[in-house]
Amino acid sequence: MNLHPVIFAGGSGTRLWPLSREFYPKPFLSITGPHTMLQETILRLDGIAGMVRPIVVCNEEHRFLVAEQVRRIDRMPESIILEPEGRNTAPALTLAALALQNQVQDDEDPLILGFHADHAIGDVAAFRSAVETAAKLAKSDCIATLGAPPDSPHTGYGYIRMGEELPVDRGVSNCSAYELAEFVEKPDKTTAKRMIETGKYLWNSGMFFMRASVWLEELERFRPDIVQACRKAYDKGAEDGIFYRPDPEIFSECPADTIDYAVMERITASDYDGRRRAVVVPLDAGWSDLGSWAAIMDISEKDSNGNVINGDVYVHEMRNSMIYGEHRLVSVVGLKDVIVIETVDAVLVADKNRVEDVKTLVDVLKRDSRYEQENHRRVHRPWGWYETVDFGQRFQVKQLTVNPGAALSLQMHHHRAEHWVVVSGTAKVTKAGEQFLLHENQAAYIQIGEQHRLENPGTIPLKIIEVQTGSYLGEDDIVRFEDRYNRS
Repeated sequence: MNLHPVIFAGGSGTRLWPLSREFYPKPFLSITGPHTMLQETILRLDGIAGMVRPIVVCNEEHRFLVAEQVRRIDRMPESIILEPEGRNTAPALTLAALALQNQVQDDEDPLILGFHADHAIGDVAAFRSAVETAAKLAKSDCIATLGAPPDSPHTGYGYIRMGEELPVDRGVSNCSAYELAEFVEKPDKTTAKRMIETGKYLWNSGMFFMRASVWLEELERFRPDIVQACRKAYDKGAEDGIFYRPDPEIFSECPADTIDYAVMERITASDYDGRRRAVVVPLDAGWSDLGSWAAIMDISEKDSNGNVINGDVYVHEMRNSMIYGEHRLVSVVGLKDVIVIETVDAVLVADKNRVEDVKTLVDVLKRDSRYEQENHRRVHRPWGWYETVDFGQRFQVKQLTVNPGAALSLQMHHHRAEHWVVVSGTAKVTKAGEQFLLHENQAAYIQIGEQHRLENPGTIPLKIIEVQTGSYLGEDDIVRFEDRYNRS
């Protein structure tokens, strides 16, 4: 039995600002170890029998981040489906189900395992065991989910009420599984405490397992508008190497909805031939959705005063706090229950008990068009990355790193000139139709309106200092004539 993992990598992670940004969100960050959250999600599937290459569903803006991160762990996906705009998990799963039905043999009904790209798992062995159990249930035409046993009356999670334990003839032995009796939206603390005391509730992990036909059948019953929009967008879409782009105009008309709301909450009481379609398998594996700085603090190692310290940080008489320094020395004295997150261009200081409100702060930054809400100083591109070093009236200084064999587009600018100085490596420069090489400490000047391209023909990263001058220095002042990454 082949298991087809579908990874949802469209989360924004706004509550983890300033580390998580719109164009470099939580799934692409290294939070719990050396790998990013996306990489961890894929790697923990190793060792599960029948697991095949994943499908990753992500935003168009993040396509090269996904491709590069899976390349680094040598886990090339089956495909990367690019959403023109986010429509939540129900449309994302529908696109993946349609893709799988197109890819597999005619007589195979693909078994889908849906995972979020930004969750943490403490006990990978227990996770794999629960996944295998849920997959067996899904094989029998159930929709199965995993629920984490709660260890506190958390108000940031949804809850699942367990019904009757499933009999052995449901294909499960030596593993517990239950009828899914009810979904409960994020409760207040008193309600959450009361539910936990009954022993019948689990946290909703958002991981779902089902056959492609089962998902499409149930969604057709409850949200035919989503199925129709996704099917039309997929059928009118186009392949671009490993990427698949649904038709953006059609997909923009697709309603947004979650798997929970669109289907799961509607089938908890529906029996089919005496067997309920929705089932839950307890996942006792240290699960967390890492949805806030408090959640990250909960799973992190603490000092004797309950503090989580990361980076070049000095503290004095601090308690139950998290201090994260990324770029410079951070010193904090005499506080408790605070979160301090420092990056090169933004600092967050928050009450640990108010970290859910970081999302509200990010909404204000977005309203005010603050660059710090969208990007870090270091911006990743398919050819490498650039980092803004300094900027002012009519000038901007950047450090560029171009990967071996990579190239920027053949382009021109209407409003700025560029000065390039090679710091290390070898640059191949196209300038006004001519090509030449630049070596360490050599430079080139690109005039306003002049066609140009920068390439790295070598085997080591090419490092460039770029000085831009002109009346307008925005990234949208780029006219591309050729681009190997198919950017417009």
